[in-house]
Amino acid sequence: MSGYNAVLARNTENAPSNLGPYSQTTAFSHYNNLSAQLPIDPKSGDKVAGGVREQAEQCLRNIKAIVESIDHVMDDVVRITIFLADISDLDAVDEVYATFFPNYVPTRTTVAVAALPMDALVQIEALVANGEGTIPDAPQAGDLIKVAKNTEDAPRTSLSTQTVAFSHYNNISAQLPIDPQSGNVVAGGVREQVEQCLKNIKAVLNSIDVPFDDIVKVTVFLKNLSDIETVDDVYTTFFPDSAIARTAAYVPARTTVAASALAMDALVQIEAVVSHGDGTPPQAVEDRHGIVILANNTEDAPRNSLHTQTVAFSHYNHLSAQLPVDARTGEMVVGGVREQAGQCLKNIKAIVESIDHSMDDVVKVNLFLRDIADIDAVDEVYATFFPGGIPARRTVGVSALPEDALIQIDAVVSNAEGTPPRA
Repeated sequence: MSGYNAVLARNTENAPSNLGPYSQTTAFSHYNNLSAQLPIDPKSGDKVAGGVREQAEQCLRNIKAIVESIDHVMDDVVRITIFLADISDLDAVDEVYATFFPNYVPTRTTVAVAALPMDALVQIEALVANGEGTIPDAPQAGDLIKVAKNTEDAPRTSLSTQTVAFSHYNNISAQLPIDPQSGNVVAGGVREQVEQCLKNIKAVLNSIDVPFDDIVKVTVFLKNLSDIETVDDVYTTFFPDSAIARTAAYVPARTTVAASALAMDALVQIEAVVSHGDGTPPQAVEDRHGIVILANNTEDAPRNSLHTQTVAFSHYNHLSAQLPVDARTGEMVVGGVREQAGQCLKNIKAIVESIDHSMDDVVKVNLFLRDIADIDAVDEVYATFFPGGIPARRTVGVSALPEDALIQIDAVVSNAEGTPPRA
């Protein structure tokens, strides 16, 4: 197997373009990372007329256009993330959603946030399998098989699969604090709800014979950001999980997002991305056996005992969300959103360079803004770090951020050399 992969950014006229300094889809190795799609008609460049139903349909049409422009189909989607301005619109969105995934359903995350670009009611993004890989002129492993699985030991729904594996990753649907036996949200407060979310993730992983410490990235969606200390108390009882992980003090990368609302009026929802050392067939055993998780921290970016700055597995590095904190002082930088965006990106750059990569290796960026109106100022700073506009991107407005920040940024970074198998 060749060790060389190329970052491949692509755009099509059949989906909205020129919306910002980012690409519609950026492929690396066995995944296509799509930018979050707004309900924009690509011909007019305007938001479609109508309500949330029409907007959801346009978002999914845009995703379908991008997917088809790179010679894939909607059944190649492994994860969908839906951002809503109003959680009560979920039923209407689900009706539209089901028409795009009539048979197979990907893993899914659904969350209501404070604001979306262009005052949209809905924004949808997708992660898509890339069977041919991105080794130039040399298909990486041929027609890899997507493996979708469910277990009765975790909550089930007809609108999403609990876990979809492709190549060296398992993508887990975001878990709500639902007791799988009763189908109801567990009794109690945020402490009990966090525990149930993590139990559900663990049940899904147990069902596919994957240990809990194979999680490389966690995203916590919180109704009240003030609950973060309680969340952390519970979180530390699950991570690290094994004696090996405790010895190494391994914890996954992490992002915490303030949600304006969650399905079933939950207080918390947790999403996980999980390594998959066995890969999916027809990857040969010698190409997949015992791939190592590489966790790394640098003193040149803010550190936290509850998450690792970057966790690499196979051909991706997953970064924890960065706040506008100066690593030398441990304090928020002085200034407004422009200065804060610059500091977040400086922190990301420091992490990326600490693992011998460059900003050109970034394939996906997620922006979380306290005020969505700040996006133009952020873009001016952003373009100085990504002058080619290569990474795919997501932008959402949130009601609050840790340390009262104005912006938070996380990233997914390509890892051309991959991570080695155990000797």
